[in-house]
Amino acid sequence: MFAFSEKRPDLPAALAARVRPVTSAASRRVPVGEPWEEVLPEAGLRRGSTVVVHAAPGAGALTLAFSLLGAASTRGHWCAVVGVDDPGVIAMDELGVDLRRVLFVPRPRGAWAESAADLVDGVDVVVLRTPSRTAHGAARRLMGRVRERGAVLIVLSEPAAPWPLPADLTLEILWSRWRAVSRLEGREARVRVSGRGSARRVRELTLTLPAPTGRVLAG
Repeated sequence: MFAFSEKRPDLPAALAARVRPVTSAASRRVPVGEPWEEVLPEAGLRRGSTVVVHAAPGAGALTLAFSLLGAASTRGHWCAVVGVDDPGVIAMDELGVDLRRVLFVPRPRGAWAESAADLVDGVDVVVLRTPSRTAHGAARRLMGRVRERGAVLIVLSEPAAPWPLPADLTLEILWSRWRAVSRLEGREARVRVSGRGSARRVRELTLTLPAPTGRVLAG
């Protein structure tokens, strides 16, 4: 378990200047691209919110999470990826992510919460994979900091180690399978979208995650 401290070291000044958000935290949403503009309740990622991407291992959670970063990164927003040992930068590029706008902390080990908390001080979106089950207190403090700073936290969650608190938005991969005729044509996945507030209406849709082009497509 961790505790946020008032004496936590700040981000180095040069790095903080580089990753300072291009819009104020008062701006309501971080943009997303297709197909998410039509899928998400607010046609974007609401600042201060926590998004949980829940799926079994190998079902496509990482692809789904990274596809949410494409429009944000290409429009000048800084993103960060914490706890993903091998993010697959070629696949991220094919998903439309501007890698020049992404910071990577691949092995934070026991300091994952502190790393994520430091990053939400300066970036717009943080994708987080925790190394093990997360305590309620650690999750609550991190979500509180995300709300305070006006960032967006995207958590990768698995059945064996689920995120312990309700999220503002949950994208759950119910099942996925690779389609192939003479070659692999992409992974088909059924995704349930649910949440709180404006995201309370449950919706299910089928995505190609990814399509042969590398992008995520609806239908």
